[in-house]
Amino acid sequence: MYFAALLARTEDGWEASDTELDDVETLSDLTDLAREASVDEDTVLVYIEQEDAWFGVVRVDGEEDPRIYVSDASAAARSSYGEILLTDEMLGREPGAEDEIAALEELVGLDGTEDGEPEEAEDGGGSRAAAEVTGLDLDEDPDAVPAGPLGDLGLLSDLGVSEKDLLTLRTDALAEIADALGAADVLEAVR
Repeated sequence: MYFAALLARTEDGWEASDTELDDVETLSDLTDLAREASVDEDTVLVYIEQEDAWFGVVRVDGEEDPRIYVSDASAAARSSYGEILLTDEMLGREPGAEDEIAALEELVGLDGTEDGEPEEAEDGGGSRAAAEVTGLDLDEDPDAVPAGPLGDLGLLSDLGVSEKDLLTLRTDALAEIADALGAADVLEAVR
């Protein structure tokens, strides 16, 4: 079960609202949703949690790029909403790398023939030899996602949640974040 909420900073404090993520398919969609909730391009926090598995916080400040933190990247990777937060940049991949990897994997399966004519391979290395030619490392999983926290540990530090505090949050993290922001009452109203 998922829970998602928006916390938007205003002149009078914080406004909270729960939100549906049914129409959110990309990080860009999520960022647009946050910007729509923003008052005078002030800070908006998007909080997403999958019960007892992981949580993520996306911070949007005006037109700046979103800042993201995920409590457990490997758990989030198994979730459709988590996949939205795990960008190529966060995972240390080149943008579009998945497309390149798929293309290289296709090359690994080629048998070296032209127009479907069989040709004997000079060495018995098979796909390993093809992988060496393409530079693909078959022993390394390109889709591997690290276990544990990932992202911008300092995204809430100016709001009262230090990097250390963020790393120690587990269950009911949103309530602790809201408490640090002084937004516990408004959050409780939407929960």
